[in-house]
Amino acid sequence: MLLPWLTGLAAGIGFLHFLQKLVFPYFWDDFWYLLKVVRYGIRLEMYVLKGELFTVLDKFLSLAKKQPQKPFIIYEGDIYTYQDVDKRSSRVAHVFLNHSTLKRGDTVALLMSNEPDFVHVWFGLAKLGCVVAFLNSNIVSNSLLHCIRSCEPRALVVGADLLGTIEEILPRIPEGISVWAMSDSVPRGVISLKEKLRTASDKPVARSHLVASSLRSTHVYIFTSGTTGLPKAAVITQMQTLKGSAGLWAFGCTANDIIYITLPLYHSSGALLGIGGCIELGATCVLKKKFSASQFWNDCRKYNVTVFQYIGELCHYLCKQPKREGEKDHQVRLAVGNGLRSDVWREFLDRFGNIKICEFYGATEGNICLVNHNGKIGSVGRTNFLHKLLFTFDLIKYDLQKDEPIRNEQGWCTPVKKGEPGLLISRVTENNPFFGYAGNKKHTEKKLLCDVFKKGDVYFNTGDLMVQDQENFLYFWDRIGDTFRWKGENVATTEVADVIGMLDFIQETNVYGVVVPDYEGKAGMASITLKPNKSLDLEKVYEQVVSFLPAYACPRFLRIQEKMETTGTFKLQKFHLVEEGFSPLKISDPLYFMDNLKKSYVPLTKELYDQIMLGEVKL
Repeated sequence: MLLPWLTGLAAGIGFLHFLQKLVFPYFWDDFWYLLKVVRYGIRLEMYVLKGELFTVLDKFLSLAKKQPQKPFIIYEGDIYTYQDVDKRSSRVAHVFLNHSTLKRGDTVALLMSNEPDFVHVWFGLAKLGCVVAFLNSNIVSNSLLHCIRSCEPRALVVGADLLGTIEEILPRIPEGISVWAMSDSVPRGVISLKEKLRTASDKPVARSHLVASSLRSTHVYIFTSGTTGLPKAAVITQMQTLKGSAGLWAFGCTANDIIYITLPLYHSSGALLGIGGCIELGATCVLKKKFSASQFWNDCRKYNVTVFQYIGELCHYLCKQPKREGEKDHQVRLAVGNGLRSDVWREFLDRFGNIKICEFYGATEGNICLVNHNGKIGSVGRTNFLHKLLFTFDLIKYDLQKDEPIRNEQGWCTPVKKGEPGLLISRVTENNPFFGYAGNKKHTEKKLLCDVFKKGDVYFNTGDLMVQDQENFLYFWDRIGDTFRWKGENVATTEVADVIGMLDFIQETNVYGVVVPDYEGKAGMASITLKPNKSLDLEKVYEQVVSFLPAYACPRFLRIQEKMETTGTFKLQKFHLVEEGFSPLKISDPLYFMDNLKKSYVPLTKELYDQIMLGEVKL
């Protein structure tokens, strides 16, 4: 009697399992992942309810006591233990305590490349309760000066290799900002932080300095490019830092992993997900000053790397390297990042082995994060009814030519159907806030959409078009507005146009991104008109853009037009220009290409165009 019953039960369970796999194939993957997210959220809420403010810095300090001799950072062969970083950062804190007027809540700007001292200065200032503003190490001149002014720092700390960049703008830095450099040799008006560190104490700093007022208090500023032109300082709170640091753990990383960080620390991926993620795990990271495709796998083998962070371009460059024997001979099991194209994804796995790719999507300042924990090639994440309970977002219809959401007769936005591209928006609530940017409130307000589906609702506008398929996987489609991505960075078209427009022979400039085969993102292109009776000076255009713009923002192509087309609302027309691209076969206007060897723009001939299309000319 018992045996038939057990047989029937087993058959029933087997059928239900088959049915679940058929109808809800991703149910258990989604369930276990979201369970981890909920567990972490409950943990944070418990801290709040108990009145405990346990930050990423607190976690690091506890690890420095618990595992002082464990390697935290490996850099160019040198090992920095948790205790080493703790003591070095305390030295930084004591220097500013004894030789400056910095106090808790003050902002300090940090301009450094990837190096251990980036972390030492960041943590040292955090030990004083200061807010650290991470400056993009690629920006120069007026853009850099704008960033410094916009976050209103009391001090600026500069790495030795970037001291020349600061010297150019030193006379224009506002009074009241003390400039410190991690160098023995400094120009007049700059204080040598390196010299003072030699005699500074490494004793712990009084806890009264570092206790955060709340998890909603600002921890760092991270600069992000937007449609308004110059970079904006996104407010990153203690809570956001904690959430960012949980990413690697959520993807399945452990304390035994060795994480390879080649992404810049001035961005949220490198700093919050990378360094913060290592702290959350109590793991070790291998920090690289700059990504090198030729050295990548050698580094992975040398340091026994098990996890690395990527952007799409990084994997693309690795796939472009000449094939070698033993390319699958490594211990890497996991890669975490974003922007990986489907074709590169497949090639990467085929060539370098069974590495789990964990693609995610999230804006630095945004209130939404999508995660592809299922490994579906090309997808940035997946949604379901459980996910919707935690993160309220929608894809709405968008008019690309008018560059605005489409609203119906009642004035409400309309969700798109599955398979159609729509603008990704995320609802702003008490539990899912948007903290905006430092300084001008207009920048924050411009990122919000109001009265979307009903009166009074507010949504964060990601500026990205997405597509959701029938299985609820989401795929990145394109950027909207006046921003495009190139070399892993956001390029604000208005900033580029303003720089070119400073030339006395330029009448008007229209900047946009164009697709180049086999490249991630879009390359910059500028369509310009000349002032009456003025001639084009291609060498001056080249000198202007390389002097005032970071390398990734310099337009690769120029188009000279007699008249600039505008939309019905008198905005510059970009839509058709983007579609036409840079082909001399389609465009009768004069076209030019940026030639770094000749330090000028040169005519874009059919021969040169063919070389670019075949990948024979590097952009």
